[in-house]
Amino acid sequence: MTYLLTLYAVGCAIALVTGLVEQRRHHRHLHSIPRRIVVNGIRGKSSITRLCAGALRGGGVVTVAKTTGTAARFITPDGEEEPVYRKFGIANIVEQIGVVRRAAACRPDALVIECMAVQPDLQEVNERKLIQSTICVISNVREDHLTEMGPTLDDVARSLSRSLPTGGICVTAEQDRVHILRSEAACRGTTLIQVDPRSVTNDEIRRFPYIAFKENVAIALALAELVGIDRATAFRGMIAAPPDPGTVAVDTYQAGDRRIAFANIFAANDPASTLMNINLLTERGLIGPPLTVVINCRPDRIDRNGQMGELTGRLDPQRIVLIGEQTRSAKVAVPAKLADRVIDLGGPLDFTALLDAAVTDATGGAAVVAMGNIHGQGEVLLERMRSLPVAAARTMQRQGPPTHPITIMPGHRDRPSCGGNGHDQQPAVSADTQPLSMTLANPHPSTAGSARRYHPRGR
Repeated sequence: MTYLLTLYAVGCAIALVTGLVEQRRHHRHLHSIPRRIVVNGIRGKSSITRLCAGALRGGGVVTVAKTTGTAARFITPDGEEEPVYRKFGIANIVEQIGVVRRAAACRPDALVIECMAVQPDLQEVNERKLIQSTICVISNVREDHLTEMGPTLDDVARSLSRSLPTGGICVTAEQDRVHILRSEAACRGTTLIQVDPRSVTNDEIRRFPYIAFKENVAIALALAELVGIDRATAFRGMIAAPPDPGTVAVDTYQAGDRRIAFANIFAANDPASTLMNINLLTERGLIGPPLTVVINCRPDRIDRNGQMGELTGRLDPQRIVLIGEQTRSAKVAVPAKLADRVIDLGGPLDFTALLDAAVTDATGGAAVVAMGNIHGQGEVLLERMRSLPVAAARTMQRQGPPTHPITIMPGHRDRPSCGGNGHDQQPAVSADTQPLSMTLANPHPSTAGSARRYHPRGR
């Protein structure tokens, strides 16, 4: 027995020493990187990570980035991307240790890393132990992961605040619950910067070769200003940065005599983000009536299925196609006035029936929007759509208001339009939320090549 206890004690001592050595090594790697930016929030984290890294690279800041979204990627200082290897394909926040070690080997000036934790406790571990950020980005507060971070949106805001750096800076585009973020930031001595999406013009957003959101771009511009990079230089870097694989896109396919403009917005799998995406695509003329909505349902996301079914009442589509499992959970939530437009294709995907269900105009053109969750039959749908021949884009660009626009019914959860159509409400910014210029030691940003060092408080 004494032998076994001795063996156990020796084993514990070895494990303890090994852990301490690993911790010291990690901290040495961590603090060799002057600027550490953690990107958190509900929607847009991967896109913001790429935009921020692009803006910094454009300003001559040696930057390493890591995304965790649709496809986890390690992005080197020259913008090259490499997939993040995961044992057994399982994501674990411990992988951040390896990312930091690999990043430190590049001797960068900045690390932009997406928060991969969902549980509030793990978000705090990610901040306090793994990254110790100098700047935190909280993109927004939306209805997702309510089981882990909810049940209310106020709770989600407080959970996301667990990633705030003590004595550092937080940049956010959140509007509805910014007062909660402000309160949590005050408790940690964190300076909160709230960006205004309307500071990004329509002409600037059109420069991107893909669908970009003003909120995300405004955050990246604020970060660039914090490190002394001027707006024009930051924009050049962002535009040169490749988009995330999950970025919203509209592809046009030929299916027999139908020409289908297919919008994949699975990545925006909460109602507010889904509505924002459809608004943006409509305003840019990328989709238009007649509209066919495809909702992919998951058996473990019954509430979300119902939310997507309910959302159809706001969109007023000409056809609603349900695919996946437990489709009834979405069907019963569809408003009664639209019940006759529902086609239930639950179970294994009947792709031919789905194409036949798409409503076309007089020229054979159709707009199909895929929403809900991508997993399961959503992935099958994307694979089958990509197997179709590519067709010429359906032209819906216009100079004035459309004659028959997609109807977006008003609702109490609407957020300001990201399209900047002139009807957005001025976001409320109270006196204790500091404007960006007040957080800078030098409010006049320098040009590329002479970017000044930024030292947050408490370091």
